[in-house]
Amino acid sequence: MTFISAIGSRVGEEIELKGWAYNFRSSGKIFFLQLRDGSGRVQVVYAQDALAPAHWDALRSLRIESSVIVRGTVKKDDRSPTGFELDGTSFALIQRAPEDYPIGKKEHGPDFLLDERHLWLRSERQWAIQRVRNTIINATFAYFNENGFIKFDTPILTPTSCEGTTELFEMPYFDEEQKAYLAQSGQLYLEAGIMALGRCFDFGPVFRAEKSKTRRHLAEFWMMDAEAAFVEHEGNMHIQEELILRIVKEVLEKNAYELRVLERDVEPLKKVQAPFVRLTHQEAVRQLRALGSDIGERSDLGADDETMLTEQYERPIFIEKYPAEVKAFYMKRDPSEPDRALNNDLLAPEGFGEIIGGSQREDHLETLLARIDEHRLSREPFEWYLDLRRYGSVPHSGFGYGLERIVGWICGLHHVRETIPFPRMMNRLKP
Repeated sequence: MTFISAIGSRVGEEIELKGWAYNFRSSGKIFFLQLRDGSGRVQVVYAQDALAPAHWDALRSLRIESSVIVRGTVKKDDRSPTGFELDGTSFALIQRAPEDYPIGKKEHGPDFLLDERHLWLRSERQWAIQRVRNTIINATFAYFNENGFIKFDTPILTPTSCEGTTELFEMPYFDEEQKAYLAQSGQLYLEAGIMALGRCFDFGPVFRAEKSKTRRHLAEFWMMDAEAAFVEHEGNMHIQEELILRIVKEVLEKNAYELRVLERDVEPLKKVQAPFVRLTHQEAVRQLRALGSDIGERSDLGADDETMLTEQYERPIFIEKYPAEVKAFYMKRDPSEPDRALNNDLLAPEGFGEIIGGSQREDHLETLLARIDEHRLSREPFEWYLDLRRYGSVPHSGFGYGLERIVGWICGLHHVRETIPFPRMMNRLKP
């Protein structure tokens, strides 16, 4: 079977393509069919006098998004966005769609398009976004596979929260007394994995029940978590930097056409080079106040703060060593400043904000017990996690990225709802 993406090597040959009619027009005895097959798009030009009457009649009865089989001879065409088109020699309908295709050429609002998301995905813009998403996923797997990380599957149903503060989706677990929660992160389980395998990563859906309607939030999204034994704070940031560099490089190499479809200015992406900007939380607060923010000295950065800060730099920014009280219980403290965590957020430039959060993990049993108590968490659900510190504890670090935020940044999208095939938000559970 031939795909549109491969026709450049078939110039002068007659080929068969199977796909969908996303547009067409006719001019007397000439018919122009715009065909897509998932791998790409191409124009097929038919002349009535070169086509069997039954095939011409089938063409004339065509409707938008009908499924079809075409044959034609490949030729170069510099006017075509892809550089090629077909001189059609045969045409067959697989299924003729109804006349009333819901998504027309006029402008539609986001709510309408999300109601028709199952069809909106066929548009060239949404097609391009999903292909970039696929490259990001593949680049992530490739980087970790080449750097000694083992894919480690963590549970989606968990008995407790990873961080203790984020609102979770709760459900009864076989009986009313036992509760289960949809996972917000695989991190704690990955820490068990590295004690067996050294370096691990997971990749899967996570769920957060925050009642947030911002452009950066979804109730269900895909997250990559990575953990590594014998890696400390500085090494953890080095891994994050290398991973992001690999992702951007592969998208620029493999998705040039998709980025053009999205009208994404690639020059800012080309400027994503090592070393990334490094700021302590204290330095970031000083800069933000100078820019007009009212952020407190020991406050976490809000979305507006992140946007403001990233508009000042062309490269991603590491913000490190936050006040310990605004971060999770498992983050190790900085020995030189015990009231600060050995953690980092990585902010994407151009105003996109946080895409990664990471830290060195607390590896000392008594200290971790004290942190659990300080956060007023019950020890019992964490007994298995505490065992990791009882039996062969080692320095270790990890981080997680939100796939949709990275897709949004690289594609230049304002809202994360376009970055995932079927977004789940406060006000949207369908289709």
